[in-house]
Amino acid sequence: MIRTTVPTSVRKGAALAGIAGLLVLAGCSAPADAEGNTDTATSPESATSSAPSDDAATGSAYKDGTYTAEGSYQTPETVEKVSVTLTLAEGVVTDVEVTGDPQAPETKQFQGQFIDGIADVVTGVPLDELKVDKVAGSSLTSGGFNQALETIKEEAAA
Repeated sequence: MIRTTVPTSVRKGAALAGIAGLLVLAGCSAPADAEGNTDTATSPESATSSAPSDDAATGSAYKDGTYTAEGSYQTPETVEKVSVTLTLAEGVVTDVEVTGDPQAPETKQFQGQFIDGIADVVTGVPLDELKVDKVAGSSLTSGGFNQALETIKEEAAA
């Protein structure tokens, strides 16, 4: 039998590298509450649009205009809501505004971070390619945003 001895420093380094890799992978996953709990229905009445135009000439699947919808999401404490307003031109997001009415103190912080960072993520992106995951450290708010986004896609469909 052949036995080789691996130095302790190499074993410790390999163990630390493995732990670091697990932490990186764990950081990539969404919290359990973020998945599957964003199915609170948004009524069609909560979605509104203004000034849409016919985009048949440009070939876009969506009408130009400004659309607003509400989405909700579950936090550990409450069900929270956000209102999303998107402006579209040729199927591409040209402007976004998100407003919230946080019920829990922690939600105020996370919604604020999300609202501050969302324009950098979605402006200039085609509506069909848009799905937000985590913005500025806020992962749960994206559930409400994506729910509102689906309503907006239905409203803007040409």
